[in-house]
Amino acid sequence: MKKISFTKQPIAPKNAWEASFGKLMTPMEQFIKGETNSGMLLVVCTIIALIIANSPLYHSYEEIMMSKWVIGTDGFNINMSLHHWINDGLMTLFFFLVGLEIKREVLVGELSEFRKALLPICAAIGGMVVPAVLYFSLNTSGTGASGWGIPMATDIAFAVTALVLLGNRVPKGLMTFLIALAIVDDMGAVLVIAIFYTSNIDVMSLGLAALSFGALIALNLSGVRKPWVYAGVGVFLWVFMHHSGIHATIAGILAAMAIPARPKYNPQIFAEGARKLLDRFDANYQENGCVLSNTGMTATLQTLEHGINKAQTPLQNLEHAHHLPVNFLIIPIFALANAA
Repeated sequence: MKKISFTKQPIAPKNAWEASFGKLMTPMEQFIKGETNSGMLLVVCTIIALIIANSPLYHSYEEIMMSKWVIGTDGFNINMSLHHWINDGLMTLFFFLVGLEIKREVLVGELSEFRKALLPICAAIGGMVVPAVLYFSLNTSGTGASGWGIPMATDIAFAVTALVLLGNRVPKGLMTFLIALAIVDDMGAVLVIAIFYTSNIDVMSLGLAALSFGALIALNLSGVRKPWVYAGVGVFLWVFMHHSGIHATIAGILAAMAIPARPKYNPQIFAEGARKLLDRFDANYQENGCVLSNTGMTATLQTLEHGINKAQTPLQNLEHAHHLPVNFLIIPIFALANAA
């Protein structure tokens, strides 16, 4: 049987999915694409929420949002409204994704060099301070005075969507600057929540949260890479943060900081192994055959998939895995729950 080399005799793609196989996208391009698509959905959900808020449906909507949801047992449970579960529970995953993006940018991205990071940092500080001062100057007393922190944060999904709608008229450097600014802005917003919007701190729960965070760091340093292990400890971190009185979503940022940013396989080892596997894939090729019935090709593909996973960092894998549910499920739900 004649051996076919896929590397030497490329086959013309038959459909759009196959045509897109070789298209390379940088992490920044993937980030922009995800934020743009989710931004469109976010606009739609915000409009729907505003329509509900100004219609007879609002009272039913409010009853649903204020309904109590209890998780736990009689001895230990968390009792919150659906609205709070969305803001304090689901949004923790959003802040976890933000934390992963912050860590990546600090390690290898736009915030990795002080000179490159200085401009977006200064712009972010100005973008937080000026709106807060302006708000407070207009609301110096009354119940609204404490809301000065609300206009501080930049909604990156809306911001990126607005720029992308302008197309090629927006320089790529401006897009990169905006994303770096929004990431720094998110860091500032987290600090504001932790410092100014937290009351009645439970010291014991805060200490247990610190121990949980220390356990996550220890897992990283000891070489543990299984996501479910970090998820398990992260749940305890969230519970203790919630009971401490500090906004529970900060647990997402802290958990992200502990995720390993080093791959198990170095690039050279992976490249050598991948070439051998591709040769084995060629050797098992059968003309007019089916991959499903070819155990040799299937086993080779599974081994290659395992190697690809190990050649990427857990930080990359988790960031990629969370983009879809966060951008297209959690953020739209958050908009529906809060825009009204």
